[in-house]
Amino acid sequence: MRTIKEKEARDEYCTSCIEGPNSLFGELDEDTKSLLKQTAVCKSVKKGERVYEEGNSPRGLICLISGKVKITKKGVSGRAQIVRMAKPVGFIGYRAFFAEENHIATAEAIEDSIICVMKTELVFGIARSNSHFAMKIIRALATDLGFSNRRTVTLTQKHIRGRLAESLLVLRETYGCEKDEATLKVRLSREDLANLSNMTTSNAIRVLSQFASEGVIALRGKEIKVLDMDLLERISYLG
Repeated sequence: MRTIKEKEARDEYCTSCIEGPNSLFGELDEDTKSLLKQTAVCKSVKKGERVYEEGNSPRGLICLISGKVKITKKGVSGRAQIVRMAKPVGFIGYRAFFAEENHIATAEAIEDSIICVMKTELVFGIARSNSHFAMKIIRALATDLGFSNRRTVTLTQKHIRGRLAESLLVLRETYGCEKDEATLKVRLSREDLANLSNMTTSNAIRVLSQFASEGVIALRGKEIKVLDMDLLERISYLG
């Protein structure tokens, strides 16, 4: 992980995180936002590099500026389960940060990414003094909790076809599509798709092949193109 030292680059990255329309910090006063920018540390993360690891303590509030990150949790057998796919611009690892606990999952870049780390004491100070900011944090955490609850039901009650179909829909909702409005704008290995869908890699390969033969999707390497959205949604719904 390499720290980005150029002031102009840091200013650009911090601005996209702090001034963005959906940012937790967007409505703070200019002096506070300026202080956040001055004290934040921006870093580049290579594909396959870990942003933080399960069991480690948070070293600040992390904003994903660009790239894509998977959040994984080890199971009882040591197998990784992908619990969330993160997109820019957004915060990762903030459950542990605000709970003042160690991370219970690991964040790994699935493509070259840039993160911005904000000082713990500064963010906590803003939360204590600004009730509007604190409420935005609560809403964000509540939204993530709702998503996690829905995914828990999906991954434990749906059959493998329904689970994989929903995972493809989650990827589409998270990252969107290419200009053809059909090809998912994310490239995952078959193992990652399996870990996102709570199944073995061999089952993920088999179900993807079934979807392709049924005309639901088209496959080209890691590229997945959705050909029949209605049918994909129906498979997910029926479970």
